Amino acid sequence: MRAHLDCIACLIRQTLSSARFVTDDEQIHEQVVRKILRQASCMDMDRSIPATAREIHRFIRELVGQSDPYRQAKEWSNNLILKRYPELERLIAKSTDPLETAVRLAIAGNVIDFGAYSSVETVDVEKAIDSCLTSDLDKTQLEYFRNSVSEATDILYLADNAGEIVFDRLLIEQLGPEKVTLAVKGGPILNDATVEDARAAGLVDMVEVIDTGDDAPGTILDTSSTAFQCYFMAADLIIAKGQGNYETLSDANKNIFFILKAKCPVIAQHLDCEVGQMILTRSDAFTDAADPLGQDEEVDSGVGSIASDKRPS
Repeated sequence: MRAHLDCIACLIRQTLSSARFVTDDEQIHEQVVRKILRQASCMDMDRSIPATAREIHRFIRELVGQSDPYRQAKEWSNNLILKRYPELERLIAKSTDPLETAVRLAIAGNVIDFGAYSSVETVDVEKAIDSCLTSDLDKTQLEYFRNSVSEATDILYLADNAGEIVFDRLLIEQLGPEKVTLAVKGGPILNDATVEDARAAGLVDMVEVIDTGDDAPGTILDTSSTAFQCYFMAADLIIAKGQGNYETLSDANKNIFFILKAKCPVIAQHLDCEVGQMILTRSDAFTDAADPLGQDEEVDSGVGSIASDKRPS
């Protein structure tokens, strides 16, 4: 998905918000804003916004001298949802359609986004859970998803944010952990989930966990590691969480289901939905023709996981 002009104003706002989140130093705020203004003036509009955001957040981390300035926020998010995990697990177990309920909760978790929002509070998460359990969900897409999950033998699950990744665990339990590989970011970016967050969520004991080899707030295949690209090509079903993954993968000719809340007008227009709407949708770019990325090719067995404590046999 290419950048839109409206994305530039949003990126400037998010950049300043992030700079203020990690430091009170107004001189750094000014340096960051001037940096993004210079980049915006010559931005390649055919690039996705996450590609530009990656460069800006590397600059912020360098200026403040912190490798992971959102670490405390991520730990708070993980702990908040882990405390509710038994309750949410029981909610799914009692549901007449456990997969649908798990999908709804996975969408609710997408509210824990310090890129789209300047802050996230406990009340925001509670409201998201209540809303997602009762709001409309496209039942046609849900059935496509159910069938794809049933037929898949190799599912690649692209995580989004810390905290949200605990909700993802609930959905992964319904998918069949034995056929899921979870991918997290290769380095800190905003509050996006890394290997440490997957470990905190208990996922390294449940599924194979790898990382993308990149620190973009999305999945940019060209700059991801060769190992990750092999997993991506081999998967017969990909589940991509969040707007960043939608922005970077919506044009990929793969069997991808995007799970997110539409948080901005540009994404909502692209998805033909309202801002705030729950989204479960299959990639429009996917066809049943042979995958040009090589989905049907055998992957070298020498490529291993980047981080894995246990893979169910």
